[in-house]
Amino acid sequence: MKNSFRFLVVLTLVISYGFFMKKHWQILKPDIISVENIVKALKCNPIIASILVNRHIVSAEDATSFLKPSLNNLRGPFSIKDMDIAVSRIFSAIASNEKILIFGDYDVDGITAITILFEFFRWVGADVSYYIPHRIKEGYGLQVQHISDYALPNSIKLIITADCGSSSHRAVKAARDNGIDIIITDHHNISERPQQAVAVVNPKQHDCNSGFDNLAGVGVAFYLLISLRKYLRDMHFWQNRPEPNLKNFCDLVALGTVADMVPLLNENRIFTWTGLNLINSGNRCGINALIETCGIKMHSTDTQDIAFKLAPRLNAAGRIDHAKSAVKLLTTTEQETAKYIAESLNSMNVKRQEIEKKILDEILLNLRKNPSLLSKRSLVLSHPDWHEGVLGIVASRIVKIYFRPVVLIAVKEDVGKGSSRSIPGFDLYKGLQACSSDLESFGGHSMAGGLKIKAEKIDLFQRNFENAVAKMTEPDDFVRTISIDYGLDFDDISDGLIDELESLKPFGAGNPEPLFMARNVKVLSSQIVGENHRRMILGQSSGKKNRTFKAIQFNINTGIPLNESFDKISFRLCWNRWNNKKTAQIVVEET
Repeated sequence: MKNSFRFLVVLTLVISYGFFMKKHWQILKPDIISVENIVKALKCNPIIASILVNRHIVSAEDATSFLKPSLNNLRGPFSIKDMDIAVSRIFSAIASNEKILIFGDYDVDGITAITILFEFFRWVGADVSYYIPHRIKEGYGLQVQHISDYALPNSIKLIITADCGSSSHRAVKAARDNGIDIIITDHHNISERPQQAVAVVNPKQHDCNSGFDNLAGVGVAFYLLISLRKYLRDMHFWQNRPEPNLKNFCDLVALGTVADMVPLLNENRIFTWTGLNLINSGNRCGINALIETCGIKMHSTDTQDIAFKLAPRLNAAGRIDHAKSAVKLLTTTEQETAKYIAESLNSMNVKRQEIEKKILDEILLNLRKNPSLLSKRSLVLSHPDWHEGVLGIVASRIVKIYFRPVVLIAVKEDVGKGSSRSIPGFDLYKGLQACSSDLESFGGHSMAGGLKIKAEKIDLFQRNFENAVAKMTEPDDFVRTISIDYGLDFDDISDGLIDELESLKPFGAGNPEPLFMARNVKVLSSQIVGENHRRMILGQSSGKKNRTFKAIQFNINTGIPLNESFDKISFRLCWNRWNNKKTAQIVVEET
């Protein structure tokens, strides 16, 4: 009763603020001794040391490794369960010239995993092909029809999955019954291992103690290649041919890792840092063409560009048409071909944005007309006219607005296919698992998932999912927390600090761009730029040096009058580079 009352209080605050969640400002308090030790060892600014400790980097050794990512610091791959079995079977297939099929997912993580496996196997002279299911016509993952309709007619002897397969029990059995071996490489949650697979290379298996739980699907595939190259070396395979330099695949590993929003720590940080350097060296013409199409300045691509420009365009292929065009872009060596595909992907992305906006507008209008839907801890919505290829993106936007788990389902011919997104306080995979009897199939992880359901069961699922969310959450889970790394007065901002902040890149999940807080901030001037961005000059009333900084605030509601001052702001601090000059810039996040 007490929890229900507290939830209603939170909900009332949500509605009264007009779609904006009540926010809890939390200033992180790193361990002082750990901060002092890092400052002493690295001779760095105490602010940088505090940020590192906030990221659970508490020793000087770990801090040094973090600030200087190196492929030499990768942990050994053979600790991953079934890795030795997988590479042995693959070597046998290569040696016997068996037909190998790489079967992968249609998102960026899957596309890049397919590409690195495909390019490696072509390098070693294997008889290899790849297959990506059509998102709308075939759905997610390896299915029985892929065995009967494709693998068997094409005399495939070994299937290697990329970023999928952990829940494909029936397809694995069908393959083995027909003399086809399957090796699964995946990173999604796995409740029960497909028993008839030759090997399941998934660090999230309950009996895999490798510590690689945070790898993306492309990261798992890359570790397979590291292991396979070594195995081939032990078998003297490289005596008469050059070994491939696996570092050259890190551009693709970085793309998939950032796009899949796994924590950019440990191996993922190393992959991404190395990969960004490769991307900015311009070695792969397909990525170069996409960068040019996006309007990104050459040789300056960062994780933000991957997440918000490159990845959406690569994803658009699978959402609007077929993901194989994205693989063709990443594998082509012809500049004209790359340019053509990149422009095509850009057009698909524009179409994707239009479809996405239409669905989002419909949902927001529906919720405004039916505010009672917001009396629940979750939102489960369905519609026969929705395009299932964009529902994950729309669900993410709804979560950002209403801050609760969201499931959106597109219904066609009495079958619903849905995408879901969650909040930090609710494990979405466990929530779907609790409702598994209502679903035909489901998969994913704590923050995102997909499902298939009969239309007649959607109402029942809606009730059961709401009950699951209620049981697994507390009212405070629905209050968005703004985690502040450091309270920073304008007087303490320096060029040296901003330079040191850049050493913390690449930023992303698990290593967010540092967030600061300043109090008593006054707005000296402001103007709207673009459609909904505000450019300002800010000062601090309590500052002794009367310092002012250029500031920008993105995606604001221009209908709300600007205050002349703020009690506090949260902000990020960076260089604004323009015409070979750089100036300090504050990026305002919250007021």
